[in-house]
Amino acid sequence: MSAIESAYNQVGADFNDVLRRFTSEELIVRFAKKFLEDGSFEQLGEALRSGNADAAFLASHTLKGVAQNMGFTGLYEPSNALTEELRAKPTDLTRAKELFEPVEAEYGKTAEALRAAL
Repeated sequence: MSAIESAYNQVGADFNDVLRRFTSEELIVRFAKKFLEDGSFEQLGEALRSGNADAAFLASHTLKGVAQNMGFTGLYEPSNALTEELRAKPTDLTRAKELFEPVEAEYGKTAEALRAAL
């Protein structure tokens, strides 16, 4: 088993499904590196801290899409819930900040597994 496949297994992602879509392990590795360089997660946290619901929505929507494309179901599911909360343009971000907690936990787990593999 390759390091990247092991990282996928570690976070409960379906490596074989992603491999079918991306067609090569090298491409998965390339996009995993881009995932780690993407600033959406940091932008999301900053937007929530500063109370900017619009910026938080854009960042969460981007993070959700990247997680889905990369097959990171554990990150996609809480990101999707947060995106839907923010889609309603709430004036009070209390619920969004609560929904950010599992996103933060899954992002950390995913990023750590990928860094170890790459």
